Amino acid sequence: MFGSRKSPGPEQEGSTPAAYPGQGELYAASSRHSRPRRRAPRWVKAVVAVVSVLLLGVLAFGGYWAWRLQSNISTAALTAGGERTEGAVNDSTDRMQILVLGSDTRSGNNSEYGSADDSSGYGQSDVMMLLDISADNKHVNVVSFPRDLLVNIPACTDAKTGQKYPAQQGAMINSAMKQAGIGCAVDTVNKLTGLEIDHFMMADFNAVKELSNAVGGVDVCVSDAVDDPDSGLHLPAGTSQVQGEQALAFLRTRHGFANGGDLGRIKAQQGFLASLTRKLKSEGTLSNPQKVLTIADTVTKNLTVDSGLSSVPSLLTIANRLKNIDPASVNFITTPTVPAPQDPNRLVLDEPAASNFFAALRSNPDLSQPATAAPTQAPATPAAPAYDKALQPVSIANGTGVAGRSNAIAGLLSDAGFTKVTKLQATVRTQTMVYYSAGYEDVAADVAALFGLPAGSVQQVANIQGVQLSAGTDFVTGTKPAAPPSSADSGSVVAQTGSDQTCQATNTSGY
Repeated sequence: MFGSRKSPGPEQEGSTPAAYPGQGELYAASSRHSRPRRRAPRWVKAVVAVVSVLLLGVLAFGGYWAWRLQSNISTAALTAGGERTEGAVNDSTDRMQILVLGSDTRSGNNSEYGSADDSSGYGQSDVMMLLDISADNKHVNVVSFPRDLLVNIPACTDAKTGQKYPAQQGAMINSAMKQAGIGCAVDTVNKLTGLEIDHFMMADFNAVKELSNAVGGVDVCVSDAVDDPDSGLHLPAGTSQVQGEQALAFLRTRHGFANGGDLGRIKAQQGFLASLTRKLKSEGTLSNPQKVLTIADTVTKNLTVDSGLSSVPSLLTIANRLKNIDPASVNFITTPTVPAPQDPNRLVLDEPAASNFFAALRSNPDLSQPATAAPTQAPATPAAPAYDKALQPVSIANGTGVAGRSNAIAGLLSDAGFTKVTKLQATVRTQTMVYYSAGYEDVAADVAALFGLPAGSVQQVANIQGVQLSAGTDFVTGTKPAAPPSSADSGSVVAQTGSDQTCQATNTSGY
C-alpha cells in the first residue's frame, strides 16, 4: 500500500547497516577518543621516577653546598680609608692582585697557640704575600713581604668602629692590620708598591692544618734534621710529608731555617706552596668534584675576604683561573731588603733595587726575566736649600772603632758646606745612621744623601740638637758607608717557581 512501511526483516549478508541518528563524522571522532589508551610499561615509569629523584637530589646537593660554602665566608672592608683611582676589575679577564694574609690570631680554634693578648685587636699578619695573576692566566707572581720589614703605615680608619688611627713611621709591616683591620694592611701595601690591590684573602693557623690534611699531606725537604722546640717542628734530613700540626710548624718556624731570621722562613713558605701547587696539579685534585668540595669547605671555614670576593661564584672564578696555570709560570719572589741600620733584627727596603722591582711589577706580570733598572733622567739643577748649611749644627759620633776617623768624615761635610761640625766618641756600632731633632728633617735628608744613605737610615730622636751622623763599622774608609748585603738576587728577582723542588737550608747554629 502506498505510504506503508515494511517491517524490518533480517539483515541481508553484505548489506550496509542502516544509519541512525548521531552516526557520522562527529560520532566517529568521539568514538576514537573513547578507546582505552595503551599503558606505558612499568620500567619506563621506574626510569622516570629514578631520574626525577636523581635530579632533585642533585639540585638539593648543589643547593646545600652553595648554602654551606656561602655561610662559611666572613667578610671585611677592602681598605681603611685609602684613596683609590682605579675602578673594579673584571675577575674573569683582567690582571688581578690579591693580598693573601695569614693571621696570628689566637681566638677560637687557634687558642692553643697562645693567649688573646698575643694578638690583640685584629691580630698581626704572620704571612703576607701578594698574588698577581696576569690577564691571560699565563703568569702568576707570589711576592712575599717579610713581617720584620719596617715601613710607613698610612693613617687608617677602622671600618667597623669608625675610629681613626694616625700614620706610623718605621713600623713593622705585620702590625698594619692590628688596630684598624685588614684594610689598613691593604692600604700599606698599596703605598709601598704603587699598586692598587683588588682583593684580599686572610686565613688563620687552623686553615693550614685542615688544608694540608684535606690534600693528604705536602712534601717538604730539609738539608739537615730540624728540632725546633718553639714551633714544634721535628723533621729528619731529606724529604718528608707534613700535614696538620707539622705543616703549620713548618710554615711558622723562624729558628729552623737559614740563619734563624724571617727571610729563611719565607723561603720555606715558598717551597711549601710550590710543593702544594705541584700536588694539586699532578693528582688532578682540581678535576675531582668531591676533593674540590672538601678543599673549598676547608678553606672557606677559615677564610675572611673583601666584599668583592664574598660569594661562592667569585671564589670559583679565581680558582678556575688558577687551575690550568703551569707551575713553572708561578714565580715566588721576596721583596728586596737589607738589615735595618738601627736594628739588625729588622729589615728595610733595599734601594734602588726595591723601587726598580716595584716598577717592573707594575708594568709587566712576567717577572721570569731579570728586572731592568728604571730609566734615568738628566738630573735637574738642584734648588738652593731653604737654609744656610754653614749655620746648621752637625755632629759626628765616631762608632767606627777607628781612632780619628771623625776627622776625615768632618772634612767631607765641610767640603759640602756643613762647617759647623762637632766630633764625639761613641761605642762601636755596625751601621751608619743619621739622627735629627725636630725641625731639622730637611738638613738630615741632605746629610744622608751626601753619604748615600737610604731613607731607612734617617731617624728623628729627642736627645740631640740639630743633626748627628752616627758612623759605624761600615764607614771605616772611603767617602760613603759600605752597602749592606741585600736579599735581592743578582739577575732575576724570581727566587723559585712552582716547578722547582727545593730543599731548605737548616739552621745548624743552634736556636
